[in-house]
Amino acid sequence: MTTTTTTAAVGTLRLATAGSVDDGKSTLVGRLLHDSKSILSDQMDAVRAVSAARGQETLDLALLTDGLRAEREQGITIDVAYRYFATARRRFILADTPGHVQYTRNMVTGASTADLAVVLVDARRGVVEQTRRHAAIAALLRIPHVALAVNKMDLAGYDASVFAAIAEEFTAYATELGVPEVTAIPMSALVGDNVVDRSAHMDWYGGPTFIEHLETVGVGRETTVTGGRFPVQYVIREGGVRHYAGQVAAGSLSVGDAVTVLPSGRTTTVMAIDALGTQTGTAHNGQSVTLRLLDELDVSRGDLIALTVDAPAPVRDVEATVCHLHERPLRAGDRVLVKHTTRTVKAIVKEIASRLTLDDLARETAPRELGANDIGTIVLRTAEPLALDLYEDSHRTGSFLLIDQADGTTLTACMASAPRVRAERGRRSVPGDS
Repeated sequence: MTTTTTTAAVGTLRLATAGSVDDGKSTLVGRLLHDSKSILSDQMDAVRAVSAARGQETLDLALLTDGLRAEREQGITIDVAYRYFATARRRFILADTPGHVQYTRNMVTGASTADLAVVLVDARRGVVEQTRRHAAIAALLRIPHVALAVNKMDLAGYDASVFAAIAEEFTAYATELGVPEVTAIPMSALVGDNVVDRSAHMDWYGGPTFIEHLETVGVGRETTVTGGRFPVQYVIREGGVRHYAGQVAAGSLSVGDAVTVLPSGRTTTVMAIDALGTQTGTAHNGQSVTLRLLDELDVSRGDLIALTVDAPAPVRDVEATVCHLHERPLRAGDRVLVKHTTRTVKAIVKEIASRLTLDDLARETAPRELGANDIGTIVLRTAEPLALDLYEDSHRTGSFLLIDQADGTTLTACMASAPRVRAERGRRSVPGDS
């Protein structure tokens, strides 16, 4: 396939912060918003009031992102806090994710659409287990850029050797995981060193400040899917004519394109595209539209309309790299629901193939189970075919969730990883094929 680049909105960088507890994520984000003058006056008044009520002499900038009452009372981040801000050079969408191990699933959520992950490390403690877990998740989600923020350098005497040792250890670990790019920056979020303004205490550092890096890093993720992918969300009937509503999940679709409806395999042509009440010739990745097809086919919610030239072959045996999110372990034989785009089907976990050991990156083969926050590989057998791409080809159509059949709880985040999906690319599966 020809390599194409799928980018975020022009000039917009999506980033997610992650780190262990008390590494200073919320303070860093607060400092970034404060020093870049992205805070409204009423927000600052609220921060001053809460800081004073706590008896703090200086502003607690972490309050700018710790928005939930429970978070403010405990001084931790529980939920994913999204913030939108801009500088003269770029717009930003930032997800401040939790540091506690039990909230790792929130980091997966916040980082799933990020162009850049910011992993914080306390300069006094260095790389810890949660740091390694966040690096592994960044690699699992194929985030193209990772910024290592070595924070609290003021409490480490602004020692260049401390920074160099942490940067070397983390970069070697992340590189072995497959992270393509790591940029390490020494800073103090509390004082403001190297966040927006360059530090006078670290003249030995010649790299960019944090905001300079955010303003200049590349935007977007590369994928190799060339054809359009359109999961059908709703079927709208108007005057006896069917319109199919949804969001383009990858590539683009144009009027006149030959398309295949999956998993049925029936082919037709795109006759019309409507975007917000206006007829258009092409619908692009991320755009919500309605399609009208030339032929009256039996198309329903959960079907995938794909460009025929490279439409994926529906499969029932799926191998996936996963991050297990629930306290209840995942075991071979578990019956689950698979939520893939707008389609939900029943499935059984055939095999827990491996589990990643964070300390040395070894893979334990055939473990008994995957526990909360474990990363590993599994094999599924679905009751109905799924039109999956490989995650490396398309993040939207190559990812799915495992859900508890009884109560609808999300269990596992999954990325279609290779052999069984790739092996069936050359043939068409049909419903009920075994």
